[in-house]
Amino acid sequence: MEIAVIWVPADIEPSEPAVAMCLTHLRRHSYRLAGIIRAPWETVEQTMIDGEVDVVVIADLAHLPPDRSPRIEVATTPDVDARGVPGTQLD
Repeated sequence: MEIAVIWVPADIEPSEPAVAMCLTHLRRHSYRLAGIIRAPWETVEQTMIDGEVDVVVIADLAHLPPDRSPRIEVATTPDVDARGVPGTQLD
């Protein structure tokens, strides 16, 4: 089972709708939730670099910084990756 975190940027308020959407995505993919991160993107990126998480789930593609690392899944697009390709994911 892959370990996932939910990342909601600190400026997204209220955060509850984004978190709920991401939790649904985690359940659908049977990911194990390691936590919800509201810290800057660099903190999330470091957890991936350190191997603490396998997947970062976000509620909206617009939340991502343009210089992000790969393996980001968008909860609003089931079975479609961030590039819009059905049945794939970013690796």
